[in-house]
Amino acid sequence: MKRKIGCLHAHYSNIEYIQKAIASNDLELVHFVDPGLMSRIASDETFDLTKAQNKVNEQIEWIASTKVDAILITCTNYIALLDDEKLKTSVPIIKIDEPFFHYVCSITEPQVLLFTNPATVEGTMKRLNEFATTHAKPINIDVQIIENTFELIMQGKKEQYVNELSNYIKGLLISNQNKIVSVAQLSMVETAEKIECEMGLKIGNPLKTLVTHIESSLQGLFS
Repeated sequence: MKRKIGCLHAHYSNIEYIQKAIASNDLELVHFVDPGLMSRIASDETFDLTKAQNKVNEQIEWIASTKVDAILITCTNYIALLDDEKLKTSVPIIKIDEPFFHYVCSITEPQVLLFTNPATVEGTMKRLNEFATTHAKPINIDVQIIENTFELIMQGKKEQYVNELSNYIKGLLISNQNKIVSVAQLSMVETAEKIECEMGLKIGNPLKTLVTHIESSLQGLFS
């Protein structure tokens, strides 16, 4: 029997990445997108943490009501806001960042974690540091934001976004080919994988770790 996964995204561009990565004959993916929440948080000072948490929980509960077998959250900020204790659903939730955190925390050498969206940095790093502490995994991470690029993807200027991102990552790797580099956002994955092939250097990304994790995870959820 085909299983149904509801996928919650903060931007429409994430649908393509997830669809290509995990869709199969055994899985039906249903996508839910809300780019407005993070914008509201950034622009409305009266929209406090509690309201944001309630909104995310409402979204998850709404998705659960559509009779999905599991819910995948692809936005780290949404994951950070989720209040599990108040969540009124028993539908299993897969958080895209947790397999990625396992990978990052398995690296003992200094590493670089790249972002294009400054708004995701605080939430991601807070969860990553908590994860590392819980699992007693010391990490040495240099966070770098590729400035003035994320607005390009938000404006639909994907080709320009990819060019800016590609130039930055290649420059970083050429200057130090021993540097361990990962990208933190789904919108960066396609470029990172292309550079991996061109330069023969490994670049970590959250989609790669999700794909590795998803089969065993879903087998456990649906068994």
